[in-house]
Amino acid sequence: MLVMKNGLKVIVLFALLALFTASLPAWAAKTLDVYFVDVEGGQATLFIFPSGESMLVDTGWAGFDGRDADRIVQLATQHGVRQIDYLVITHYHADHVGGVPQLVARIPVRNFVDHGPSVEHTKDANALVQAYEQARQGKPHIVAKPGEKIPIHGTGGASVQIVTAAGDAISQPLPDADASNPLCATAKLRNADPSENARSVGLVITFGKFRMIDLGDLTWNKEYDVVCPNNKLGAVDVYMASHHGLAASGSPVMVHALRPRVAIVDNGVTKGGSAEAWQTIHSSPGLESIWQLHYAVAAGADNNAPEAFIANPDADPKQDKGYWIKLSAESNGAFSVTNCRTGETRSYPAAAQQR
Repeated sequence: MLVMKNGLKVIVLFALLALFTASLPAWAAKTLDVYFVDVEGGQATLFIFPSGESMLVDTGWAGFDGRDADRIVQLATQHGVRQIDYLVITHYHADHVGGVPQLVARIPVRNFVDHGPSVEHTKDANALVQAYEQARQGKPHIVAKPGEKIPIHGTGGASVQIVTAAGDAISQPLPDADASNPLCATAKLRNADPSENARSVGLVITFGKFRMIDLGDLTWNKEYDVVCPNNKLGAVDVYMASHHGLAASGSPVMVHALRPRVAIVDNGVTKGGSAEAWQTIHSSPGLESIWQLHYAVAAGADNNAPEAFIANPDADPKQDKGYWIKLSAESNGAFSVTNCRTGETRSYPAAAQQR
């Protein structure tokens, strides 16, 4: 009789376990997956967290028959994302915020995050912001503040820390940061940038021991503010090249302080991917690979990654196929990068020690 009772308990336990497993969302995963969408020299980066929540950073351009919104939504739905939980707009330029109205017409967006009012007030700039504000009307709106976090569920240690916004930067260093930066002594500042670029929302995304940074189009002097005299950001595994790899950003004093293992450049055929910025990344201590969304024609062969690391290597913009790059990170710090054009994946083991 006792055996029967224990057997019944086992049956019930397995039944409950099966019921629980069946109730898990199809997207539940053990990795942080990041998709760098090709929006032709703009930005649209889709994060799918282990909790199943999604975050999209920027939306690419408007127009082009909805090309960028279509690419984002196709990629999202292909990977089980039926809504964007957090849409982060780094700043109000057409290649970052322009596609918002087209996006929200195709997929639900639950929360909008931006840095607050724009500092640009031309007719075109005002129209761009008005279209964005109309698209987010009636939805929860978060004004990004350095030092605060975007409230995703921290499954497995996932976190999104805001480090810059509206021209301000974090006042306190991130954990395991605050090391002195010897490059500050010789760094040269440039003329102040009054544009929206300097007000970009910057994020440090972590998943366990994995760390990635995305500073939008943050420009030279504002980069200096977060790494000088001490580096308040620390080292990262993956650096999303600032400003599409334009020379107005990606200063050596910042990039070399970050010590990325991998850099990903969201450039276009004729936009971004400058020789100067590429060489700064290439010469960064500890760098293992540079991945690009496009071959940068003006930079020349010596300032582009090998073809295997370029999603769209064709030098003719008319031949663009919209291939994307995928990053998949584990909580132990190991990660991989995949070129969707070829299916080729490169793996990067967890760093042997704290970087």
